Amino acid sequence: MTTDSSDKTWSSGLTFILAAVGAAVGLGNIWKFPYVAGVSGGGAFVLIYVVCVVFVAIPILIAELLIGRCGSGSPPVAMRKVAERAGRSRRWSIVGFMGMIVGYLIATYYSVIAGWTLIYIFKAANGFGGATALDVAQQFEDIKASPGTMAIWHTVFIVLALFIVSRGLRDGIERVVKALMPALFTMLLIMIGYAAIAGDFRAGVEFLFSVDFSKISGEVVLAAIGQAFFSISVAMGLMMVYGAYVPRDISLTRSAVIIAGADTLIALLAGLMIFPIVFANGLDPAEGPGLIFKTLPTAFVGMPGGSIFGALFFLLLAFAAITSIIAIIEPIVAYAEDRWHLRRTVGCVVFGFLGWLIGIASVLSFNAWKDFTPLGMFDVFAGKTIYDLIDYFTANIMMPLGAILIALFVGWRMQPEVFETELDFKRPWLLRTWVWTLRVVAPLAILGILISGLK
Repeated sequence: MTTDSSDKTWSSGLTFILAAVGAAVGLGNIWKFPYVAGVSGGGAFVLIYVVCVVFVAIPILIAELLIGRCGSGSPPVAMRKVAERAGRSRRWSIVGFMGMIVGYLIATYYSVIAGWTLIYIFKAANGFGGATALDVAQQFEDIKASPGTMAIWHTVFIVLALFIVSRGLRDGIERVVKALMPALFTMLLIMIGYAAIAGDFRAGVEFLFSVDFSKISGEVVLAAIGQAFFSISVAMGLMMVYGAYVPRDISLTRSAVIIAGADTLIALLAGLMIFPIVFANGLDPAEGPGLIFKTLPTAFVGMPGGSIFGALFFLLLAFAAITSIIAIIEPIVAYAEDRWHLRRTVGCVVFGFLGWLIGIASVLSFNAWKDFTPLGMFDVFAGKTIYDLIDYFTANIMMPLGAILIALFVGWRMQPEVFETELDFKRPWLLRTWVWTLRVVAPLAILGILISGLK
């Protein structure tokens, strides 16, 4: 038994936009973007990032939404239908499987990291127990060293996400994004106001928007392409399945531009929220992944209202994480409905439990299994735990490869007349530019990510 057909389309274009922006906006924007910008030259990185969003992320996002709407199903089903209509091999469905599996594997460890945000809401509200700045940084190491603590919060987060997805499109996903996305944006603005008052806002603005062209290197360009590509959440199946629910009267091209624009805006606002606090406290903007869970908490401890705004900051992170993970889980649950006619709740239980179990392996990778490197006999995988391997294969190989195949399929294998009926480019030259970007520019740019990742 499957979900009622009325639950298979978004109730409005605005709801679709909110859901898609919520899917794209996650820890990658608020956690990863600031520290990648920090280690990649600030404004120089931001400039290249915006260019990459326009010429890499948006074209592939349009392509993925297009496949979803034309195929009207989960990623493997949508890819198969579209390929058959174009007179191509049904084996193109492998691309849909790849995206669905990538998203599912990412969800298994994403919920582990998201569990940290839940822990830190309470820690920050409690002023980190009156700990000194040095002790606050150590608290993060203590959390990672405790498999029990991490497993509990991983479980809490994934159960919450599965409950939302099990409720269906309109009663679950729509209701959550309509409540959380405006709340997330409001909290972001409040935090920026706090950063402007309590932090060094001028230094933060200069760091993000002053471009030093001498800092633009091949490494910075690759980092910008990678961040733009991952931030919009393409090649993970979620945009394809969300595209399958888009009503016919909604413009895919306009929607893609709005989604990418909102995602980029929130990433920049996250920088304006974080860097003034970093500079005001004499911290290092190039701290790396520890910027959110080690560096910023030490700043909140010594700032006026730090416990209130610290808790608000981590609540914001949790909201961003939940709107992303429900989108990442949706493709495989939708496939269970399409392929095996499973009830949505049954699909959530089956794949939720399996995902939770794989997530436990990631939990143990930070403590009990931190020295267990199953592929350590190969130089490229030396020192990589199970968590590291899942992250490596999904981010460095499967996602870039999937995106290249999506671009090549739509650019070279779909019928041109489909573009004219399904997409509303206002000028013929815009349509031609999009097609040739898919055929040449985007695949070459993403190939750079793939080669860099393999090295």
